[in-house]
Amino acid sequence: MPPIVTLTLNPAVDKNTEIERVVAEDKLRCDAPSREPGGGGLNVSRVVDRLGGQSTALYTAGGPTGTTLASLLDDEALDHVPLPIDDWTRENLIVYETSTDRQFRFGMPGPTLTPEEVESGLAALRDLDPAPDYLVASGSLPPGVPDDTYAAVADTAHAVGARPILDTSGAALRAAAPAGWHLLKPNLCELEQLAGDTLETEAQRTGAARSFIERGWCTVVVLSMGASGALLVTADRAEHVRSPTVPIASRVGAGDSMVAGLTVALAQGRGLGAAVQFGVAAGAAAVMTPGTELCHRDDAERLFEQIRDNA
Repeated sequence: MPPIVTLTLNPAVDKNTEIERVVAEDKLRCDAPSREPGGGGLNVSRVVDRLGGQSTALYTAGGPTGTTLASLLDDEALDHVPLPIDDWTRENLIVYETSTDRQFRFGMPGPTLTPEEVESGLAALRDLDPAPDYLVASGSLPPGVPDDTYAAVADTAHAVGARPILDTSGAALRAAAPAGWHLLKPNLCELEQLAGDTLETEAQRTGAARSFIERGWCTVVVLSMGASGALLVTADRAEHVRSPTVPIASRVGAGDSMVAGLTVALAQGRGLGAAVQFGVAAGAAAVMTPGTELCHRDDAERLFEQIRDNA
């Protein structure tokens, strides 16, 4: 078993197209679409592979779009295991408006999973042999899945001896955050939602993150802060890892790239500080690529050295 396993309960086929201008009520004639895999955990696995790591992606798949998704992952030679469901895997639409250089992203809610299908996914995690070093649960939950499902994922990771990492939002994050994660990766809005307060200063953000650690919610918090980089917080450490200045082509995929970078660095045995630096580098590399394209390894490694030199 590779050292990293990712779980995506609400993956997608992302359909990308272009048009000169988006106009309400007109019949819009778009360019021929391209399709690529989507969903938090799948993107993490895709970036892990790009960065020279090894992972296996577990994800729900159903209907013709589920078949298409599996084929797209085969095309990328990604090690993946579909978890069959009856409903169709969702398809998202991303439209690039060439006249304004704007991107319109239409995300669908996803299939409805039955309790049996959710349990089947947890069983697949319990059956991992040998257990991975890290289990990354990432992305939204589809309709009908209980908000605390990721808490059950953390319990399963503990049972098999894997270190669980969580990157989600909204009710799913609030319900699962106290489950004892190795690492939580919220953004500022999500951190404030968990804290129930506005956190305007770095000291306030550090205090909120450390309160989660003291309550046993997690061992590490990595607060992603976009162009400002990330704040690493443990019980006895707080470090602001600043992001290098890079040309921005698209912010899509930066969070998933950050998670992938820090996880692959941890799996390779790098220290926590260096792992977060590599995560920030991967996130910065992602914003340099257009559309929904993920980061490139040479960009991530170059930016990592720049971060280390400036630390």
